[in-house]
Amino acid sequence: MRTALGLIGYPLNVSFSPAWFAEKFRSENLLDWTYELFPLADIHDLTSLLVSRPDLGGFNVTIPHKKRIIPFLDELDPVAARIGAVNTVKREVDGRLVGFNTDGPAFQDTLIKLLDHDITGCALILGNGGAAQAVKDACTQLGISFDTVSRQTNAEFLSYDKINQDGLSGYSLIINTTPLGMAPDVQACPDIPYEDIGSQHIMYDLIYSPEETSFLKMGKSRGARTVNGLEMLYLQAEKSWQIWTRT
Repeated sequence: MRTALGLIGYPLNVSFSPAWFAEKFRSENLLDWTYELFPLADIHDLTSLLVSRPDLGGFNVTIPHKKRIIPFLDELDPVAARIGAVNTVKREVDGRLVGFNTDGPAFQDTLIKLLDHDITGCALILGNGGAAQAVKDACTQLGISFDTVSRQTNAEFLSYDKINQDGLSGYSLIINTTPLGMAPDVQACPDIPYEDIGSQHIMYDLIYSPEETSFLKMGKSRGARTVNGLEMLYLQAEKSWQIWTRT
């Protein structure tokens, strides 16, 4: 019986997932499995997609739908409920849609490796979308305090203007969760005071294409240690696979 998996989001200009899962299917000798891209500009189009594709057993969720998809789900895994965002959905045999978050655990796994280095003070999280929710949860689980920078006007978040005014003193880990710098607009980067960056900083960008964003290049040029999102991506994909294939 043919089984399809896939990725929903918009736009879907770049995705490593089809090639990664094609290799997974080959290694598992699952010749009747496919992984497809479903560019959905409007999350309400999910309903017609599910009706037209009864073979769709599960899918990943990316920008901008990691939060928007929650009302369409029948159940949330406790981790996804805690994070408040979903990047993996399993379609049960009875048709129920169960939401999971593998971003948070994957990011946490990569962050544990960075704890071998000195992470003092707060982390600074750039952005407040679904990916940021996963990053915040991982930091909380590991006891790392954080501040969030957002374009939204909200007492809960710092503004980019304030960060540029006050500088980066007290932050040793700076994490970009925004799409700024993602292909094809590779020159874009978050508006922070890069002149404050030094060897005491770790710059982590969740973007994996390009492998080195402008954000990371500017950090590296000032002596910071830089990490991109590729390892996290592999880990979250493997965790998604385990969810879809467990009984």
